Amino acid sequence: MLVEELMNKNMITLPPNATINEALQLLEKHKIRHITIVDEAMQVLGIVSDRDVRDASPSTFLDTSDFHILNKEIQTIMTSPVITIHPMDFVEEIAYIFYDKEIACLPVVSQNKLVGVVTEKDMLYKLIQLTGTHEQSSLIEVKVPDLPGQLPKVASVFGNHNVNIVSVLLYPYKDPDYKILVFRVKTLNPMPIINDLRDAGYTLLWPNNIMEPKK
Repeated sequence: MLVEELMNKNMITLPPNATINEALQLLEKHKIRHITIVDEAMQVLGIVSDRDVRDASPSTFLDTSDFHILNKEIQTIMTSPVITIHPMDFVEEIAYIFYDKEIACLPVVSQNKLVGVVTEKDMLYKLIQLTGTHEQSSLIEVKVPDLPGQLPKVASVFGNHNVNIVSVLLYPYKDPDYKILVFRVKTLNPMPIINDLRDAGYTLLWPNNIMEPKK
């Protein structure tokens, strides 16, 4: 999946000479956590988080004369330079950037102009969609040899039961000679599939202790 399919194009931005108070008002109004700072040509100059604004804002217990701080320009507290991504980057790759750099928002830039933003929350929601956890379904984990052709062999068992596969994930196993195939399937009664997988000689890691009820 590409970033352009995930990014939010309704960006909330401010110029560098905007005040901290303006940023505070925008954060509260739009219930967002980051504001990208841009120039007139929509080139990214910096980024400001709600934490940056809170840290710069005076405490309500201080004298009112200290509130002049809110009139300072936002460029005095923005983070710069900014890590940016491109619309044609892969979502899987930017997920690593979020993790490695410990950040929560990435501006999307094309031809030196801001065209969108991707947040950590966007990534988590997309992960939910990709794994199918938001749908009524059943989870089945199958241990398979790390050999070509294992996925279609296991998937054919689901096809024999005319059950749709919502998502498929591949995980490494503690033994490098094996992999774990994680299927989320659109049925609330996976027992017939589970029994056929066992009959075919596959090891199920989940569920691993459920037997078909006796008739």
